[in-house]
Amino acid sequence: MSRLKGKYALITGGTSGIGLETARQFIAEGATVAITGRSQSGLEAAGKALGPAALLLHSDAGDIPRQHSLAQRLSAQWPRLDALYINAGDVTHRSLQDWDEQSYQRLMDINLKGPFFLIQALLPLLANPASIILCGSVSAHIGLPQSSAYAASKAGLLSLARTLSGELHPRGIRVNGLSPGPTETPALGKLGLPDTDERALREQIHALVPIGRMGTTLELAKAAVFLASDESAFMVGAELQMDGGVGNL
Repeated sequence: MSRLKGKYALITGGTSGIGLETARQFIAEGATVAITGRSQSGLEAAGKALGPAALLLHSDAGDIPRQHSLAQRLSAQWPRLDALYINAGDVTHRSLQDWDEQSYQRLMDINLKGPFFLIQALLPLLANPASIILCGSVSAHIGLPQSSAYAASKAGLLSLARTLSGELHPRGIRVNGLSPGPTETPALGKLGLPDTDERALREQIHALVPIGRMGTTLELAKAAVFLASDESAFMVGAELQMDGGVGNL
């Protein structure tokens, strides 16, 4: 397997779930891979799962100065960056009346502000051609209760896929969104809801999926491989929905 042979790829939020499986698939396809995580123990566990081929970088996706530090560390070790997968995210769901400004700002820092400034910081390192993949969500297209702040952040990120493509395609950099639907990942246990509310939301989510099942991390990782590879060279400013039909049926 060599669809990404010779490519240097950075995956943010690569210590579990979709990010970890994507790192595994990128390595299998021949890429040199770096992953980020804000938990040192999570990074160490991911390193054991991925082996010595993965570069492990401690970084908080919502800390803007750390985005510049991350870019500097990569520049010191790699000659270029061919693929960037912005996967790190805050998945907090809660009712409108339960949000406070600090929690809202933290979610937006991780999901929208951090990615914006990470891309800015990495511009000198990005190759020509290069692929940027922004992890959106089908939540940006539907009215799922308790998803207001999360869905708004993902809608903003998907907008960046279009506007930054318009700005960066003359440099050979294309930006696309990859939007998962309900997917079996550890993030489902990190929604920030009381147990009863989480169970109710899970039932709602399952009922949303027309094909009657959750997605898998492998299915999302394979889509990311496609977007990072030259096979998707004609996709610019687009969104690939891997959602079991939630956003369209």
